[in-house]
Amino acid sequence: MARHSKKLIVEGQEDKRVIPWLMEANGVIWEPIKHQPVVHITAHDGYQNINQDFISTQLKESGLTALGLIIDADLDLEERWQSIRNFSLPSIANIPEQLPPSGLIHVTPMGIRFGVWIMPDNQTQGMLETFLKYLVPDKSQSLWEYAQEVTQQAKQKGATFKDPHHVDKANIYTWLAWQNPPGRQLHDAVTALRAVMGNG
Repeated sequence: MARHSKKLIVEGQEDKRVIPWLMEANGVIWEPIKHQPVVHITAHDGYQNINQDFISTQLKESGLTALGLIIDADLDLEERWQSIRNFSLPSIANIPEQLPPSGLIHVTPMGIRFGVWIMPDNQTQGMLETFLKYLVPDKSQSLWEYAQEVTQQAKQKGATFKDPHHVDKANIYTWLAWQNPPGRQLHDAVTALRAVMGNG
């Protein structure tokens, strides 16, 4: 049997840290048994390292029952989905042509559940931070709007983040810098937002 029967591949370490908190915020207990999370998450150091050979190798792993991919749409959702589909076709000939709005959950001919979620929502461009902006509480909307204004002003004054590629990252981290305590990591911020939303 495989060491991990259920695997989730993400792009980076921040995704790996945040996703368990998002799962718990949606009612999925991350570690129902000590040291045994519901799925093993692997950060793959960027989308550029996910290719046909990688997917084929993952799907052939002994004992695997489920394989998921969570990647960023970045600036071209359709291109990102088509590349994932093309990488998967040699192993999953009947993979759908279109990505469902709710994300893909597909059973391969070998009986493995294969899932794809393209951040932020399978329908628009963006990334993890684009998704997280929807968790900003209503009572903080004024500050959130101001954070976006300040980010654009910083860009005009020479800030070197890539616009529009990384503007959502800049926005969310600017907003986090003004919280108590300031500058939380994303996974800590998700925990705090979960508490605020639960109390609201």
